[in-house]
Amino acid sequence: MTQQTSQTLGQVDPNRLMNEVEAADVLCYSVRALQNWRHRGGGPDFVKVSARSVRYRRADLDRWIADRTVSSTSQVI
Repeated sequence: MTQQTSQTLGQVDPNRLMNEVEAADVLCYSVRALQNWRHRGGGPDFVKVSARSVRYRRADLDRWIADRTVSSTSQVI
């Protein structure tokens, strides 16, 4: 299946590298929040392409979301 066909069917390549803007959009957070998490820790895993370039894999974002999914407010993350 070609990339265009898979995107048309709503499938997302889990290994696709996304920039900060795209990753922030997936998480519904700001780019600044992603930058803070990278600096302080606690955010999703990222790929450091160069000294000034970072990317996020969709699979890492999905895993980060899944790790924080709870069914009650009494659960500790």
